[in-house]
Amino acid sequence: MTWDWGAVADFMPHFRDGLLVTLQALVLGSLISFVLGLVWALLMRAPSRWVRWPVGAATEFVRNTPLLVQLFFLFYVLPEWDITFSALTTGVVAIGLHYSTYTMQVYRAGIEAVPVGQWEAATALNLPLRRTWTAVILPQAIRRVVPALGNYVISMLKDTPLLMAITVLDMLGEARLFSQQNFQFTEPLTVIGVAFVLISYPASLLMRALERRLVR
Repeated sequence: MTWDWGAVADFMPHFRDGLLVTLQALVLGSLISFVLGLVWALLMRAPSRWVRWPVGAATEFVRNTPLLVQLFFLFYVLPEWDITFSALTTGVVAIGLHYSTYTMQVYRAGIEAVPVGQWEAATALNLPLRRTWTAVILPQAIRRVVPALGNYVISMLKDTPLLMAITVLDMLGEARLFSQQNFQFTEPLTVIGVAFVLISYPASLLMRALERRLVR
């Protein structure tokens, strides 16, 4: 087997396009998962069990269903009900929804870690419930869970190649298409493998540094 730098050069424009799609899916999927996860966590603390039970059942179902199955369902089944999105939008929604069930647990742990005295102090000051959450509880809870949320971002990055299954041309999709057209598999697959390492490893180091900073 010989390494062909010419194939690498030919693949780079396709790699750039795939990288942009991967990063777009990662950023948008992360935002959806962070926002939805917080919504689920707050709803799970609702006083009514008629709110808690459906949210708990739905998030448990999503968390225990493979992401690939959810991608196929959203992309192939929803159009039969006249609900149609582009492949990339479907992938972003699927990743965001799937990981929101995990970030929900992270938020819940952060909220429960806030000392009881903070709740009591807010009550003693007669703060409105909304003010208690936005000014006292959530700032402390989110600060505690930032490193864990960062770890899920890295996990989402590693799951973006699944979007290829619904025709999204991310990095792996571009590499596969290039390989099939040019019958050269080693170079493009190696390039995206290195790219994932170069993105995820510095991100993990950043999360560790952020965690140490927050602890201090």
